[in-house]
Amino acid sequence: MAWTQRLTELGIELPPVATPVAAYVPAIKVGQQVWTSGQLPLIDGTLASTGKVGAEVTEADATRAARQCALNALAAVHDLVGLDNVARVVKVVGYVASEPEFVNQPTVINGASELIGEVFGEAGAHARSAVGVQSLPLGAPVEVELVVELVG
Repeated sequence: MAWTQRLTELGIELPPVATPVAAYVPAIKVGQQVWTSGQLPLIDGTLASTGKVGAEVTEADATRAARQCALNALAAVHDLVGLDNVARVVKVVGYVASEPEFVNQPTVINGASELIGEVFGEAGAHARSAVGVQSLPLGAPVEVELVVELVG
């Protein structure tokens, strides 16, 4: 499938690969899979918002941030192997920096999952974890990682 063509149809442009903020690579190929590092909601190297969801960051803003994280993860996959070589999305893991009372982590991570569904259709149906955490790097409200399977 031409996933890059699908992105064009949706009017979605992949961002440049985010520069790692520590000692790691954005993505690594292992056999017929690509695993991304956790991607923050960076836009041109800057976080759109910082803080905990349920306090400084609204659920709606965090959901948009999760979508940006997924875009950044797709950019890392594309840079490593080319997005058109993806057969399917296997797993999405999302971390949400949450106030103790905030319990809608799955709704926030839907921002990532729904983007994956828009782009990949049935090949985007994936296993998923949505985890609430105390804090994330740089004060990000959300972090997302992907595992994809490659064609043949």
